[in-house]
Amino acid sequence: MSLLSNDRVKVGAVIYDPKVTVIWEIIADFFKEEGLEIECVFYKDYEKQVDGLMNKEIDIAWNSPLAWLDTYLRTDGKCQMGSMRDTDRDRKTCFIVRKDSGITNLDGLKGKTIGFGAIDSPQARLIPINHLYKNGLEFEEDYSEKRFDIGVGLHGDHVGGELDAVKALMEGTVDAAVALDLNWDAWKKDGTVDENQLVCIDTTDLFDHCIFVAHPEFSTERFLEWQKVLNRMDYNNDDHKNMMDMEGLKEWVEGRITGFQQLREANNYLKFFDK
Repeated sequence: MSLLSNDRVKVGAVIYDPKVTVIWEIIADFFKEEGLEIECVFYKDYEKQVDGLMNKEIDIAWNSPLAWLDTYLRTDGKCQMGSMRDTDRDRKTCFIVRKDSGITNLDGLKGKTIGFGAIDSPQARLIPINHLYKNGLEFEEDYSEKRFDIGVGLHGDHVGGELDAVKALMEGTVDAAVALDLNWDAWKKDGTVDENQLVCIDTTDLFDHCIFVAHPEFSTERFLEWQKVLNRMDYNNDDHKNMMDMEGLKEWVEGRITGFQQLREANNYLKFFDK
């Protein structure tokens, strides 16, 4: 057992893409250089990773925001919060329509069909549904949901469902779609979507994304030591830059859970973990 010992720290990660193993090979090499070896344990989805953390198969999990909430609820809030990417902070979801639709605000979505990402995507389903609710649009009453369930279990890390929703909007089979701001901006920049056809009419409030989570019984001192090493990774180091470009960050920063409030509200509204 690595808990409360000097054995290698076991860190869990979900393989949402083949590049994940490359990312963690670089991270593991750096930790070895720093004298704090880690053992990477890979999972096919977040539910199994949370199970692994609860069963102490791993000490630390690289969690999606929904996996954080799952862990938080299963441990009665006793799990330990760690670092996150700089890009995990202050994200928002965009509500997108066709420019020729005549829809200019959320009220215009009443009676319409909205394209969402996978059923378990915080940014492309749960948080935007909660945002619509807070703005007077009741789920399954005031609009129809068209869901694109690509990569279920990956909590929206696979952007396929999100992208399919936007493509459906361009094809005219849905009246609106939702997308994470980073994806929306990237798709406009690389030409995946035509800015001349689509427009963002509203955004959610800011929220946070992924975060490291440690088991409640894992040594807090050791978790802090582990994070100090992680946070020393440097974008100016070529190997680190390669990893950071693949994982989508410039630096690791201190984690926080204040940015998960909208997701907690969405879970309460949709009773996601009660199903």
